[in-house]
Amino acid sequence: QVELVESGGGVVQTGGSLKLACTASEDTWWGAIGWFRQAPGKEREFVAAISWGGGSTMYADSVKDRFTISTEPNKNTVYLQIDRLVPADTAVYYCNKASLFRDNTYDPDPRYWGQGTQVTVSS
Repeated sequence: QVELVESGGGVVQTGGSLKLACTASEDTWWGAIGWFRQAPGKEREFVAAISWGGGSTMYADSVKDRFTISTEPNKNTVYLQIDRLVPADTAVYYCNKASLFRDNTYDPDPRYWGQGTQVTVSS
């Protein structure tokens, strides 16, 4: 069964940076991959998405000046660079394969979620 595996989370101080990775277990065309996050007591929210070839990206307004999504298809990996971290970024970050990604719309495919990677930002 094809899986998505996130990595790169950790504990960082306010103002620091992290680069998260989402790696697919198989060499396949994924269409588009999205990153989501879920903070304690809150619903999971969309963060960013990218087409597998990297030609199209989309960001949540709240993060677009600090988060950068990129892809390295030959490694089956999508990255999320997070700069100038703040405590509000503390959450479990998940990646997902899209069932739809076009016209600024991202619909997650419920069959393809990673296990998540924890990001904790200390003040």
